[in-house]
Amino acid sequence: MAVPRVPNPVKKIASTLSLVLGLCGPAVRAQVASIEAKGSQLAGPGQHVGDSDWFARMTSWRRDDAAATGDWIEAMRAWRRAELGAMRYDGSQYLRPELGWTQRNFVQPQVMAEERYLYDPVAGRYTVDRLLDDLDRRYGGVDSVLLWPVYPNMGIDNRNQWDLARDMPGGTPALRAMVGDFHRRGVRVFFPTMPWDKGTRDVGTPNWEATARLMAEIGADGVNGDTFDGIPRDYRIASDATGHPVALEPELSPREDGMLAYNQQSWAYWDYPFAPMVSKWKWLEPRHMVNVCDRWAKDHTDDLQAAFFNGVGFESWENIWGYWNQMTPRDAEALRHMAAIYRGVPELMVSADWTPHVPTLRYGVFASSFPGPGHTLTTIVNRNDFDVGEEILEVGAAPGRRYYDVWNGTELRPRIDGAKAVVSLALGARGFGAVLEVDPGCLPGGLAALLAKVRAMSPRPLRSFSAEWAFLPQRLVGIEATAPAGGAPPGMVRIPGGDFTFRVGGVEVEGEDKVGIDVQYPWEDSPRRAHYHRLLMRPFYMDRFPVTNAEFRRFLDEAHYHPADDHNFLKDWQGGRPPAGQEAAPVTWVSLEDARAYARWAGKRLPHEWEWQYAAQGTDGRTYPWGSAWDGSAVPAPWQGRDLPPPAAVGSHPRGASPFGAEDMVGNVWQWTDEYEDPHTRAAVLRGGSYYQPQQSFWYFPNGYKLTEHGKYLLMAPSKDRAGTLGFRCVVDAR
Repeated sequence: MAVPRVPNPVKKIASTLSLVLGLCGPAVRAQVASIEAKGSQLAGPGQHVGDSDWFARMTSWRRDDAAATGDWIEAMRAWRRAELGAMRYDGSQYLRPELGWTQRNFVQPQVMAEERYLYDPVAGRYTVDRLLDDLDRRYGGVDSVLLWPVYPNMGIDNRNQWDLARDMPGGTPALRAMVGDFHRRGVRVFFPTMPWDKGTRDVGTPNWEATARLMAEIGADGVNGDTFDGIPRDYRIASDATGHPVALEPELSPREDGMLAYNQQSWAYWDYPFAPMVSKWKWLEPRHMVNVCDRWAKDHTDDLQAAFFNGVGFESWENIWGYWNQMTPRDAEALRHMAAIYRGVPELMVSADWTPHVPTLRYGVFASSFPGPGHTLTTIVNRNDFDVGEEILEVGAAPGRRYYDVWNGTELRPRIDGAKAVVSLALGARGFGAVLEVDPGCLPGGLAALLAKVRAMSPRPLRSFSAEWAFLPQRLVGIEATAPAGGAPPGMVRIPGGDFTFRVGGVEVEGEDKVGIDVQYPWEDSPRRAHYHRLLMRPFYMDRFPVTNAEFRRFLDEAHYHPADDHNFLKDWQGGRPPAGQEAAPVTWVSLEDARAYARWAGKRLPHEWEWQYAAQGTDGRTYPWGSAWDGSAVPAPWQGRDLPPPAAVGSHPRGASPFGAEDMVGNVWQWTDEYEDPHTRAAVLRGGSYYQPQQSFWYFPNGYKLTEHGKYLLMAPSKDRAGTLGFRCVVDAR
């Protein structure tokens, strides 16, 4: 099915409002005309989407929520009726019992396949319990995970998004077992799909069919549409056709309101003015689960307050492409409370009668009401930078009605004023609160357990938890020195000692210059993208060329080497031999472990990155091994097709030689150098770039011909780490 043309959102809103104005009385017509949408958010009473945050704060003292809310909520409901009527909305997908879990999917982290808490490469097994135990301990656990085996490594060769999932350790049988481990803990599993992946291997079938087939094969529960502003209906049809229907969750909000009917979840990248805005999709379809995402934030107070105000979920994403952005203890504790409340009364979080911006008695305190039969939850956020406590909220009073502070787990004794109950709560600065009203005979079955759970969490106020963020240091994995050589071993060139200015930067697509991005050299006090250091280099010997297929075959014949994890090992070889005519081409489809094994057998080692760069650059700071001006004849011709031809034979481009005589340093195959690790990620520094340049997206693994650039390649296991454009060369220490 073709993707519908994206309409002009301003015209669409204006068209819808024209319908509404014909249905409403004068007071409501005036209010409806003032309702404003900004992306997937709606402005509240008295708000304007054009206001900057400082302007809204400066003028918010003039707001009178109690007076404005009645007309505003009436107008909002009229607007919703008109929107749903205009699209002829059919909410039947939300009634499907096999997908009903989406309405309770409150906390979802994106988890990299390379996350060390997920997989142990030494033991060769998935460690789902270790991952989930850590999340339970730190912030109360999750309802689903989005497992991510693709970007940022995708594009180093022509493996597509489905290939990379199947290349995870153990292949699809192990993936299915791993998904089962999550299910055993009550956690659903999503995998991504990428519409931009048009430059790698052609899968030969429409993306939605390939994705649906893989999800059915491994038993996954949902698909996250990376960069999708609404996942097309084709994915719903293809998934249902497999007999294994999955939930659809676009990264971006659906571009058309009608897509809400079959996109049962979505992420939200929101603005955070002083007065919270309303989720457009939650308002149109209360059963639609939004997960608020702000992955680079070091303080998630705004995200969490906006989510809690709207009764929606949170994307608890911490491992961002190998950059560890752990939630602070304060944010983690806030999320623990939110999730406990959501899970304690999940039926209220999808209430068809939820009402945002119910009036409060205090400036800067905002609340939403989620009513159900005989009991109502009110979520409250204090946007002020100071504590408030006395008489926060007025709710209805009725004989026998009881009131509970479900943020702290205690029963409340409000002041009764006729038909009103005036509630006092201790709300810390930028804090949270929640009140549950319960009528006689309507006590929720899980209320006692909920109160006990949150009460056990609350001996300390939220402010007592640290809000300080810290980067995660990295460690360089050591490389053992070789026996020193007195002369150049066969096939190697001497690299003399000398002073060297080591200047290099990571080419990661995202992350800007944040502390924690890229790698941390032993002389640095933090990971960062740009690196500069003066080094006194000792002499060493380096292979003139990358190790060839013929040389690697000799190693196999003499050492009888075969890796325990052999998926993709020498994938391009045939019958244990290199392809005919490719004996002199660099060996590829070898993991870092395979390269180290070869080096040990040969009495050599892999180079440190700065040794590699010194051998390629010399002492004059040139941009390329041959000089500072680009010379296309010094490297193999780039390949931009969707297949993957073999690399060029070594020595085919002598014009690309370095000042010290090393050849094929750039543009033929990437080359393994150093490995860095922290508790959550292992990554290798790759040098030299390759001939393979997939097209149609800038999200692919960036190339790095310049000697001032390196690639950071995330490591999981040999089966997935091996690549068709990745080889190596060795060095030997000199006397």
